[in-house]
Amino acid sequence: MPAQSARPRPTIYDVAAEAGVSKSLVSLVLNGSDLVSEARRAAVQAAIHKLGYRPSAAAATLAAARSNTVGVLVDDYRNPWFVDLLDGLRQVLEPEGYHLTVAEQRSATTDGPLDGFLGSHVDALVIAAELASDHPDLGVPTVVVGSRDHDVSGADHFASDEAAGVRLLLDHLYERGHRRIGHVTGRGGSARRRLDAYLGWMRERGLGTFVAGASNETNEDGGYLGAAGLLADHDGLTALFAANDTMALGARAALRDAGFEVPRDLALAGYDNSLLARARFLDLTTVDNRNEELGVASGRRLLGLLTDRHSLARASSIGPRLVLRSSTATRIAG
Repeated sequence: MPAQSARPRPTIYDVAAEAGVSKSLVSLVLNGSDLVSEARRAAVQAAIHKLGYRPSAAAATLAAARSNTVGVLVDDYRNPWFVDLLDGLRQVLEPEGYHLTVAEQRSATTDGPLDGFLGSHVDALVIAAELASDHPDLGVPTVVVGSRDHDVSGADHFASDEAAGVRLLLDHLYERGHRRIGHVTGRGGSARRRLDAYLGWMRERGLGTFVAGASNETNEDGGYLGAAGLLADHDGLTALFAANDTMALGARAALRDAGFEVPRDLALAGYDNSLLARARFLDLTTVDNRNEELGVASGRRLLGLLTDRHSLARASSIGPRLVLRSSTATRIAG
């Protein structure tokens, strides 16, 4: 009889699939973390027993060593908002011998890039993206940047005050005579908070609300589709506020295609003060959420956590600034 091929050795991913949990949670169980519920711990241990899984001694040795790497998870490489964040992180971390590795989290159903970072034994994590689900403590110092829908237990949180930024922008448009202000929104925690702030501000003043794009990506295509929808559904708009600068770029194209000149016919504003907003073509009025300062603050906090892993988690908010450019220069009658 032909010899049977050896059965592949089960991996930590096999255990995670059998137990119905993430690979990072299996790692927590293997490391004896007390942050895992008894039900999930039991499910992982049952899967380990069933599969005959044995952790690799080499992997355990590697896990104990420092990699001098900080993983940074962002939501879209095409959106330049995170460039300033990375600059701030580098200013603090690179002089201390750490280098940054960046990955993109675009899936709404899996956290593969996050598991990849944990599997490669990064020393710390910066999460500047929407995760697919809530997570327990990830086992490494972690900072979450920006407004996010899902939580990482025990992580520090650094963000700009979204509501304050929207109020600054809408106050400016109101002072320039605008009353019919449309909003181009999209999916995700930051867009949702900016939408909530827009709705609250408009209703406080007894003004109508005009919104499109809630199911769209927060990218250029989403901005184009949202702005086109607003123009088709609502006559007499005098200003558009996009949830971020990349969406404002798409909105600018939709306005051009519909025959509107910015700012003569419609004022246009964004959010983030990214490189796009500073480009001469857009010259976009926007809200500066001070991403470089968020990066510096996040990097300093990570250095502290790498020294004292058990210090209490903190949440910090940085006040935004309004940046005025020509896209809202035209004043209209109130």
